[in-house]
Amino acid sequence: MYWFKLKQLTIVALICGLFLFIQGSGCKPDIKETGSSLKYFDIKGYFTKEAARLTKQNKPILKTITYNGATESKKVLINNWGRELDFFASADINKPAWKDSYTIEKSGNFLIYKAKYPELKMREMVIKKDSQKIDWILIYNSTKNLLYQSTEKLSYFPDSLYIIEKLQRVRLLGTNIYRVKGTIGR
Repeated sequence: MYWFKLKQLTIVALICGLFLFIQGSGCKPDIKETGSSLKYFDIKGYFTKEAARLTKQNKPILKTITYNGATESKKVLINNWGRELDFFASADINKPAWKDSYTIEKSGNFLIYKAKYPELKMREMVIKKDSQKIDWILIYNSTKNLLYQSTEKLSYFPDSLYIIEKLQRVRLLGTNIYRVKGTIGR
């Protein structure tokens, strides 16, 4: 009986993986745009620069990872800041197909982007600037289909802290809660 349950779990995992692959891959090719033609804030460019800057500084971080309530903390040096900040950079909304898919609201030092359509993964982005310097960035992502639901809250405070919080529900496999907190050393 055990092998049957294992086989059933493997089939469900493969089906989920196939749906996620189909959901994530589009038929449209990525078209590179230059910085001057971007309609929205260049989040990908910003985090590419942040990754290079943090790599150059080479400061240790206190990284705390929580998975379904179990927490582990460790002081580490990050060798690949590009990969570490990839969740943030992947919230890029400057794709030609999305040029009119987000509302833009400017209020004082705040810049707020909100998705107009429910199928868009990046739901909301809030950027707080002090003149030209970024104070913090919050990004809310959400993905939902018949088998899978995921919500993410990404928080970034330059030279201080980043937090990645993710709730993932997979039908038949259950719910997982992840939290990664990186406190950047001074």
